[in-house]
Amino acid sequence: MEEYTPKHSESTEKRNNKLVYYIIMAVCLLVMVGALVYLIFPGIFESGNKPTDEFKNSSISVTDDETELPANPIDFKTLQSKYPDACAWIQVEGIEQIDYPIFMSQPEADDNLYLDHNRDGEEDRYGEIYIQKLNYKDFSDPNTLIYGHNMGNGDMFGKLYDGNGKQFDNKEFFDQHRKFYIYTPGHILEYEIISAFVYDNRHILNSFNFEIEQEREEFFNQCIDPTSMTKQVLEGATLDTDDKIVTLSTCTGDDATRYLVVGKLVKDTETAK
Repeated sequence: MEEYTPKHSESTEKRNNKLVYYIIMAVCLLVMVGALVYLIFPGIFESGNKPTDEFKNSSISVTDDETELPANPIDFKTLQSKYPDACAWIQVEGIEQIDYPIFMSQPEADDNLYLDHNRDGEEDRYGEIYIQKLNYKDFSDPNTLIYGHNMGNGDMFGKLYDGNGKQFDNKEFFDQHRKFYIYTPGHILEYEIISAFVYDNRHILNSFNFEIEQEREEFFNQCIDPTSMTKQVLEGATLDTDDKIVTLSTCTGDDATRYLVVGKLVKDTETAK
């Protein structure tokens, strides 16, 4: 008697092939939808407050008190109506990621509120770029400290130092990024970057009284002649005791140190507010 063989193998194979086909099509569809969403809303998959053009001015000049002044690159009226703690804005030449508002917490709030809170008041490990109340909002101090997290994806001050000799600790990178700008209501402040180096973790504004010339000179000397093995210094750089500097401060991955990028004020342009 001839052995009976069930005739279902072919139909089972077809069903399996269809199942694989549907799975592949579903995956492709999800990838396409994801790509489309990313193109339309590129920040949806990322954390942190990204640089934004929402508060940028497009005007070339405006009239202020019957005097034509250049327009400020930042629309502070709109910015501060939404975020009252925003007191300034920073851009670093050639580093598009560093293009952020600068915050200072209210008098009654924690000085380091923006270390772990975002501009909407929510807890956020990214925090914001901020200054403390030991400094003036108009950057008129001999030394203004600006703090920002060193995020691994390059956000905040993540483009200042990576510990691998590829950012400001690299001479070529240092030579190619010579300036940063601070915008305040009514002013464009231009700074020449004179040094970048690893420093200890002391609180600089509490460690030096910058109103005292001798202490101011002591810190300034450290900026143009750092003792750190990890340093870049602009050749021929000088600092007089009446100069004004801004120090960008971020972490290094070592709790005992900080990375500082120091800029010397070289130009103050009055703008319309």
